[in-house]
Amino acid sequence: MNTNVLDEVLQNYGIENWGQGYFSINRQGHLAVHPSKGDVRSVDAFELVNDIEKKHKLGTPLLLKFPQILESQLNRLCLAYEAAAREYNYSGGHFPVFPMKVNPRREVVETFMREGKKQSVGVEAGSKAELVAALSLEQAPDSLLICNGFKDEGFINLALLGVRAGKRVVIVIEKLNELRIAIRRAKETGVKPWIGLRAKLYSKGTGKWASSGGESAKFGLTTSEILECIRLLQAEGMLDSLKLMHFHIGSQITDIKRVKNAMKEAARVYSKIRQLKVEVEYIDIGGGLGVDYDGSKTTFEGSINYSVEEFANNVVYTIKSVCDDEQVPYPHLVTESGRVMTAYHSVLVTSIRDEIETFAEDIPTAAVDEDDPQVIFELKSLLDGVNSKNYRECYHDALDDKDDLHTQFNLGLISLEDRAKGEVLFWEICAKALKFARQDESFDDEFADLKRILASKYLCNFSVFRSAPDSWAINQLFPIMPIHRLDERPTDFATLVDVTCDSDGCIDNFVDVKDTKRVLELHPFKGQAYYLAIFLVGAYQEVMGNFHNLFGQPNEAHVVIDDSGAYHITKVVSGSRISDMLSFARYDKQHVSDGYRSLIQARVASGHLTPAHADESIQDYEAAVSRGTYLE
Repeated sequence: MNTNVLDEVLQNYGIENWGQGYFSINRQGHLAVHPSKGDVRSVDAFELVNDIEKKHKLGTPLLLKFPQILESQLNRLCLAYEAAAREYNYSGGHFPVFPMKVNPRREVVETFMREGKKQSVGVEAGSKAELVAALSLEQAPDSLLICNGFKDEGFINLALLGVRAGKRVVIVIEKLNELRIAIRRAKETGVKPWIGLRAKLYSKGTGKWASSGGESAKFGLTTSEILECIRLLQAEGMLDSLKLMHFHIGSQITDIKRVKNAMKEAARVYSKIRQLKVEVEYIDIGGGLGVDYDGSKTTFEGSINYSVEEFANNVVYTIKSVCDDEQVPYPHLVTESGRVMTAYHSVLVTSIRDEIETFAEDIPTAAVDEDDPQVIFELKSLLDGVNSKNYRECYHDALDDKDDLHTQFNLGLISLEDRAKGEVLFWEICAKALKFARQDESFDDEFADLKRILASKYLCNFSVFRSAPDSWAINQLFPIMPIHRLDERPTDFATLVDVTCDSDGCIDNFVDVKDTKRVLELHPFKGQAYYLAIFLVGAYQEVMGNFHNLFGQPNEAHVVIDDSGAYHITKVVSGSRISDMLSFARYDKQHVSDGYRSLIQARVASGHLTPAHADESIQDYEAAVSRGTYLE
């Protein structure tokens, strides 16, 4: 592979910045996926996609899942806290729990439970449905089952079932009434759960979810409510049930300084409660540990200015310092770092199906003749004369001429053919001006906007709303790049549009180390298979995606790499069928089939269709119901 081309490709896509060692480019110019950081073993993603397509007849959109990356991220998290405890002589333990809301898929949760037995990995449930699933899981004996979210009596009854099953269930109190219900049900059943109190901190995080913390946060008890909870537990003889204090200042915290401030406040609250002779043993610091989606290592919303190890060091050191100052025992630390645990393990592969041109570059400019309006002559003269010295002036003149062209058309002074000829000339001037501007070191915002306008729109076979909903909902940036042809220099600029009939179904902002990019560097689309990957979609995207336009789940493949470096497709799941989505929208399959059949039979009765054509139409309709929802 040409070194200069490789350097340019790496710079364009930033894979070394956001990939965390899980993704690289191999000698074939294909994306390589590694099971762990620094592992020489890898999967050739392009070969994998072709293998799945040939052997399993599954095309795009295709969600590739690498469970070994889940294990690697879990190990990295646990090792970071173990190293911090050793460095600062911290005697408290670390109890990671996986928040099911991040990715409730059974194979994901079970991977953490299975691989995390030595690290006492537990699970967090925030709803009755999640709790029912969590109660069925096999956990390490000393791991925790954290019950977050608002609770009614049914929720608390489920938690007590977990206690009866031998689990260490912690009911985290969000409102005073929840504690009253928990106390009453504990006395009625004789089942005594552990109690946690979520404190509403003054400290806030940074980034998109900063409002999750602070005094106006949705969750958490005020200081006076915490004291009232302690009084209630003491009055009922259950003060020894209070085992945990919970703190959460928001997801994806971008700035490590905010983490330090929050930990100081959390540790101080814990210490003061210990000084009240309440033997709280655990501090749950919640989530917040972020993912560097753009690789810039900054406080930008899509990034973080710290590593996993630095985050753990700050948490441990800060809590230890406060506990030493207050002369109270070090608590066990509970973390709910679900985003970091899951983001990297899922990669969505889509294929470009067509190119939507911004202007008709493949249509040659018609010859200008003496009957053409003066504005056409002026545009043709600009096109012929644009060069590296005058491209900016020519571009400005062309803008004036385009306005003049449309004004004359609106006044009825020129024909539709004249307008078409003038528009083609204008866009060709823009293309030439942009070419010279790219060669000029003083490339400014004016031509950056022009680059975006002239960029191709690539139609991709996926739904943004289903597979990358945060891109649409909160403008989350996900790394995107081709999985092949990476030994070629990308020469085109493009934005991406999905297959939904919604103008918001597009991606037109892309990761960059210095800034966000409005276009993505891609190779010319030649009508042959061209695959793109959207990375870091393992956290939240699967569970939060919706079925806009009744586009369903993508196809899915689970892949592991053995010790020899060979990959194995351990599980294949076909995407949603049209019948599945009809059921989701509460259409009965038989009912819709009968409805179409009735319409066709009426056409036969009226003489508009032959019986043979009617039978053929009914068969085609019923066959379509069993097909996938995406382009084939």
